[in-house]
Amino acid sequence: MKTIIESGAAILGIEFGSTRIKSVLIGPDFAPIASGSHEWENELDNGVWTYSEEAIRKGLQASYADLKRNVEKECGAKITRLAGIGISAMMHGYLPFDADMRLLVPFRTWRNTMTAEAAEKLTDAFQFNMPQRWSLSHLYQAVLNREPHVPDVRFITTLAGWVHYWLTGEKVLSVGDASGIMPIDPATMDYDARMVSVFDALVADRKYPWSLREILPGVLNAGQAAGNLTAEGAALLDPEGDLQPGCPLCPPEGDAGTGMAATNSVRPGTGNVSAGTSIFSMIVLDKPLSRVYPEIDMVATPTGKPVGMVHCNSCSSDINAWVALFREFAETMGLKVDTGDIFTRLFKKAMEGDPAGGGLVSFNYFAGEPVTGLAEGGRPMLIRQPDAKMNLANFMRVQLYASMETLKSGMEIMARENVRIDKVYGHGGLFKTEGVAQNLLAAAIHAPVTVMETAGEGGAWGIALLASYMIHKADQESLEDYLDQKVFASMKQKTVTPDPVDEAGFTEYMKHFEACIPAQRAAVEGWKA
Repeated sequence: MKTIIESGAAILGIEFGSTRIKSVLIGPDFAPIASGSHEWENELDNGVWTYSEEAIRKGLQASYADLKRNVEKECGAKITRLAGIGISAMMHGYLPFDADMRLLVPFRTWRNTMTAEAAEKLTDAFQFNMPQRWSLSHLYQAVLNREPHVPDVRFITTLAGWVHYWLTGEKVLSVGDASGIMPIDPATMDYDARMVSVFDALVADRKYPWSLREILPGVLNAGQAAGNLTAEGAALLDPEGDLQPGCPLCPPEGDAGTGMAATNSVRPGTGNVSAGTSIFSMIVLDKPLSRVYPEIDMVATPTGKPVGMVHCNSCSSDINAWVALFREFAETMGLKVDTGDIFTRLFKKAMEGDPAGGGLVSFNYFAGEPVTGLAEGGRPMLIRQPDAKMNLANFMRVQLYASMETLKSGMEIMARENVRIDKVYGHGGLFKTEGVAQNLLAAAIHAPVTVMETAGEGGAWGIALLASYMIHKADQESLEDYLDQKVFASMKQKTVTPDPVDEAGFTEYMKHFEACIPAQRAAVEGWKA
């Protein structure tokens, strides 16, 4: 490992997740050499979920510094040169800049549900589902609101694109991340030209000094070079001055694309489910859906293939809150407990619960969930029948159901559309306890679910793989073949098929969940934050 690092053969991947910025260093065998991380949280600033520019810069530096320390400690080497770098981050949101690349308004993240009017009007104009969290929905909502910054916009991008710009000076995105700004035409691997024209016509009366195409990032495919680390970029990433500039960067990618790379799910018929603070499924389609569904977003793989995406804003946050409560209770009783052990024991206990939930229903809604028609805000709730079997097993069972119940609502549409699903890979912290979330997800989506030994590595490893592909691919070698034949050929993995008892139980639970949606809506409307 020391030789790999000192020779400059290692590749760095950095992903900005919602609660952690992770850095992973990999070698020529694709295995992680070392990692570093920095914990952070979004802020609610004047009703807007955001991360400050200072938090982004300091988080980038802190994550890399942690990686550096771990490399020196574990490998006895110092990082001075890299073979390549990849930057990834949460998709979507709104980052508008003026001509001098000054941010015009605080970063509006994917978590904000403030663009319902714009999303509806764009969906109608494009005849294409435009989710609220997409960058173009945010831009158009700012237009509709006549926000004073809009005439000054000269560039918009994603979080990954912004950090990539800091490091390279290049205003580009991967086609996968770009597909979360606005729709991509699979034939051209670029923004849909018809929809660009439609948008320009929608805002023509405002007489802005820009057209849409002029302010969008350039679009690149996986494997293409996306610039090189500048001296300023190297100094930003490593203020200690050890890292030399010059190494190439792959196109900046969104967390959806890195999830696909990290789970080898970029071919049609494959898919993955990423489960963390949010949860989303990505199914690579082999044929178009029969019509537009507001519950299903159409995005793209890192190579531009169409993907049906069911995105839900809430997944593990409510489970984390309950585990924190159980830990506090244990400590009040004088017990010393490990948080990881609490998660493991409670998750396993859930599998002893009633398959239908025992008369309990849980909403884990920390934010709005457009998939179930609840766009405005969210109120975590536990609801139960008076005669419900209120025990620990049932309680934990419905907490896990809650983490994927909204996803299941959207995936049922794909089932009715007869979307081909050969295999789905699960990744993220929810799958760390064997035989629990993986089994329940298989029951939820009526398809086999595979978890690989890299399930906990996540998007930072995925973007490192995309950087590796850019550097090491053979002539005409596709990303699909590169991942299949070189990265994942000998990867350890475990696959489970849906248990009919769990399937029937989850389906019955969903009837109760859907019946309680009006209660969630009433809680949002009646109890204002």
